[in-house]
Amino acid sequence: MSYMHPYNPTHVMGAADAHFCPDCPTQSVFDPPVTLYENYYHPQLVNVIQQVEVVKQHHCCPVYHKSYVFTEKDVMVRGGKRATISSKSSAKKRSKKR
Repeated sequence: MSYMHPYNPTHVMGAADAHFCPDCPTQSVFDPPVTLYENYYHPQLVNVIQQVEVVKQHHCCPVYHKSYVFTEKDVMVRGGKRATISSKSSAKKRSKKR
């Protein structure tokens, strides 16, 4: 058992220094009681009823249908230079399904 010196708490007296206090009685100190709990669990049947509602939602979603417009024209080219555009032009409408 070691003893702390009252004036110098960092100095601990060992068994060789015990002759300085020969009449040191043994003391008992009690801490307050501690309560420990042990928990035991037992199964209990619990019926859980879950209601389910199905909601059918209808949505409009776009489906694209592309149409193309083409224009044709005739151009006369002479000697590397461009000439006038002929007055004839035609437009054709074509559609493409996807």
